[in-house]
Amino acid sequence: MIMNDKANIKVGNENYEFELIIGSEDEVAIDISSLRTKTNIITIDPGFKNTGACKSAITFLDGEKGILRYRGYSIEELAEKANFLEVAYLLIFGDLPNQKKLDKFLYDIKENSIVDEDLKKILESFPKSAHPMGVLSSLTSALVSFNPSVLDIESKKEIYDAIVKLLAKLPIIVSWVYRKGKGLPLDYGDYSLGYVENITKMMFNRPNKEYIQNDTIVSTINKLLILHADHEQNCSTSTVRIVGSSHAGLFASISAGISALWGRLHGGANQAVIEMLEAIEKDGGDTKKFMAKAKDKTDPFRLMGFGHRVYKNFDPRAKIIKVAADEVLKELGISDPILEIAKGLEKEALADSYFVDRKLYPNVDFYSGIIYKALEIPNQMFTVMFALGRLPGWISQWKEMRENKEPISRPRQIYVGERHRAFLDLDLR
Repeated sequence: MIMNDKANIKVGNENYEFELIIGSEDEVAIDISSLRTKTNIITIDPGFKNTGACKSAITFLDGEKGILRYRGYSIEELAEKANFLEVAYLLIFGDLPNQKKLDKFLYDIKENSIVDEDLKKILESFPKSAHPMGVLSSLTSALVSFNPSVLDIESKKEIYDAIVKLLAKLPIIVSWVYRKGKGLPLDYGDYSLGYVENITKMMFNRPNKEYIQNDTIVSTINKLLILHADHEQNCSTSTVRIVGSSHAGLFASISAGISALWGRLHGGANQAVIEMLEAIEKDGGDTKKFMAKAKDKTDPFRLMGFGHRVYKNFDPRAKIIKVAADEVLKELGISDPILEIAKGLEKEALADSYFVDRKLYPNVDFYSGIIYKALEIPNQMFTVMFALGRLPGWISQWKEMRENKEPISRPRQIYVGERHRAFLDLDLR
């Protein structure tokens, strides 16, 4: 019950009063940080679906209205007008950079765009069967060994240096993981190029022919990275903040976030989309059959890439990336039965009242999977690309958490195991 900007909670015959916290977008939370002290009880919220773990000024998300903003800027405007490095700067430092700041940011990143050659030896030690996300997490963690000094959170210079190092080195590692899987020589890219342009060249450059930049592909990857740059307190972001709350360093915290992102229910969703499409194609490609299966509650089949846990309307990122997907497919002139099945599912879902009434629209994972497939990026690399986009969001969340001097995360539990039992000697059990 809300009264006079306070909440009253009744436990038994006792009433307790708690402060309300109101966000800048009029979100309301009950501050229960003193609940256990006052009442000796705790709340329980599996999955933390109704629990605010922090106050953050980075990302605002309204799932009912389909709104996503970074630092107050709409995702639509950023995807249309900004490049990924501008968005990274915005997320990490709070404001869009002017030209001078952006030039310095890019220069500092380029100056750190070398990875210790010994890291190649670690990469080479992985078998070809290793999942790219496992390799990426391991190599990111290994960066700690090459940057062992403890960060002074009070030093803006040390924090800035760590940030530009990570933004410089992770794209190289991502390209190496991709190229190793393709059997291609490892590349450092081109110092003269912009951030996303360099990422694109590092991945797609071939040793036996001249590299020609495709502006449509660069623009699409730029949009994909922006759309994935942050998404409030999701599983991987919360992981970064939780690990960082122990005062673990930036590289270690990001490595933990990569591992959390790996899961099929989180970053692995776009890979699951393509695997579903491949299964439909193998079955004969009848999209109507699988749409019917998706509507049958007794059928175990699940339509991947439709609907969203947070967005109860159309995913705003999906609207943007759908246009980019259409542009890429047109530019590349690809004829792929998997992509034709995707188009068929999309068309039927948008016209089927069952999906429309339940707001089960194609989400960003659906379209990003289609784009990566069109670019011939292997399925297992999809989540690696997601991680590359999410990097500035993780950095900004870690930085905010440390600067706010948030306490170490330590959730409580309700114990439901055995009560006290007497120990039995081995011969009596």
